[in-house]
Amino acid sequence: MRTRLPAVAAIAFFAMVALSAQNAPRDVDLIVTGGTVVTVDAAGRVIENGAVAIDGADIASVDTAAAIAKQFRGRETIDASGQIVLPGLINTHTHAPMVLYRGLADDLPLMEWLNNYIFPAESKTVSPEFVRAGTRLAALEMIESGTTTFVDMYYFEEEIARETRRAGLRGVLGQTIIQFPVADAKTPADALARAETFINEFKGDALITPAVAPHAIYTLDGPTLRAARDLSRRHDVPTLIHLAESHDELKVAEERRAVSPVAYLEGLGFLGPGVIGAHGVWVSDADIQVLKTRSVGISHNPESNMKTASGAAPIPAYLRAGVSLGLGTDGAASNNDLDMFEAMRIAALLAKHQSVDPTALSAHTVLEMATIRGARALGMDARIGSLEAKKRADLITVSVSGARQTPMYDPISHLVYVVHGDDVRNSVVNGKVLMRDRKVLTLDATAVIADARSWAEKVRAAVKPHAASR
Repeated sequence: MRTRLPAVAAIAFFAMVALSAQNAPRDVDLIVTGGTVVTVDAAGRVIENGAVAIDGADIASVDTAAAIAKQFRGRETIDASGQIVLPGLINTHTHAPMVLYRGLADDLPLMEWLNNYIFPAESKTVSPEFVRAGTRLAALEMIESGTTTFVDMYYFEEEIARETRRAGLRGVLGQTIIQFPVADAKTPADALARAETFINEFKGDALITPAVAPHAIYTLDGPTLRAARDLSRRHDVPTLIHLAESHDELKVAEERRAVSPVAYLEGLGFLGPGVIGAHGVWVSDADIQVLKTRSVGISHNPESNMKTASGAAPIPAYLRAGVSLGLGTDGAASNNDLDMFEAMRIAALLAKHQSVDPTALSAHTVLEMATIRGARALGMDARIGSLEAKKRADLITVSVSGARQTPMYDPISHLVYVVHGDDVRNSVVNGKVLMRDRKVLTLDATAVIADARSWAEKVRAAVKPHAASR
C-alpha cells in the first residue's frame, strides 16, 4: 500500500522548495570581491571588503562581499584582496595615435611645437596604417593604466573606432575638421563629409560614441565652425574642440575678432549642450558664466598645459560656477603619457600651487573629475562614472599592498597622491574583462609594441626629431 502525504504537508513541502529556490544566489557573469570599493556615487560610499556583481554589460549590485555572496554566484570571479575597486577612469581629451610621436618634439611653446614639428610630421607620416598602429599602442597603455573611456580627436577616426572596439575600450571619438589639407581630407568640406559617414557607421554602437571635432578657432573659419556644429546637432552627437588653450589663441581671437575665444564661439551660436572644450585655460569670469549657461563641458589637461607653458586653467572658478569639468591627458606627444593617475595628482597639486591654497582642489573632487564629473561633462553620467546598480560595468582594481602604498588611512587620498598607472591590476569595460592580473586579454602586447617600434623608425626617417635643449 502506497503512503501519501497529507495535502497540507505536500503544499508546505513545495512552498519550502520554492522559497529555497527564491533565496538561492542568482547566477551572474562576474563578481569582483574582497577589495575596498570606492563607488564615487552621490553618497560617496567607500565599502571595506566590498564587492561588485556584474551581469552582462551592467552592474547588478554593489555591496559588502558578504552581502554579494548571499545574493549572487559568479560564473567568473576576480579576487580584489589588497586592492581598491573603483570606476574606470575617463580621459576626456586625447589624440590616441599621437603616441607614435611620443618625445618627438619637447620643451617648445605650443604654436612652435604644432607648426614646426607636429603638423609637418603628420603631413609625412599619417595614414590609416599609422593610425591603427598608434591606436593599438594607446589602447594598450590606457588599459594597463586604468582608463576605460577616452575622448579622441584625430584623422581616420573610423580606424581609431574599429581598433578601440576590438580592444574593448569605450570611446567618444571625433573626426577632425581642419582648414588646411591633411592626410584624410583635402578640404573642410571633405572632412565634414567624412565626419558624417563616420557618424552613420558608429551611431548606436555599444562602445563607440561618434563625434564631430572642429580643431580650434585658429585653424578654422567661422562658416566651417558653424557647419561642424550643425552636423553635430543634426545627428545629436558631441562636438569636440580645443578651446582657449594658449595665450596665442587668446591674442588671435582678440586681434581678429576683438573678443575672447569663448565669446567668439558664442557669437557663432556654436556653444551648447554636447560641446566639450579641451583646456579652457584663457577664460574670464564672464566666459565661465557663458560656458555654464550653455552647459558646455570642459576637459582640464594640466600636464600638457604645464609642459607647453600654456598656462593653468582656473579650476576653482570653474568649480564655483558649477561648470561640468573632466580631466584629460591630451595626446602623448605633448604629455608624454596617458596615465590618468598622474593627471589626477598633477591637477590637484597645480591648483594648490596656482592659488596658494591647499584646499583649492581636494583629492575627492579630482577623483570625481576623472570619473563621474568627466562622465557628466560628456553627458554620459547616467551610464558610467560611478559604481552603481544598472550602470555599465566599467571598473578597475589597483593594488595598494606594496611598500609605496603602506600604510593606507584614506583610499581616496591614495588614489590621487600615491597610485600610479602601473598599479592597476584588472580592468573591466561593459562587463568584459580586458586585463586580468596585469595581463591584457584583448591585445597582443608584444606584437603591438613591436609594430609601434617599427613605426617609430619610419617617423624618424621621415622627420627630424627636435633635440631638447640641454
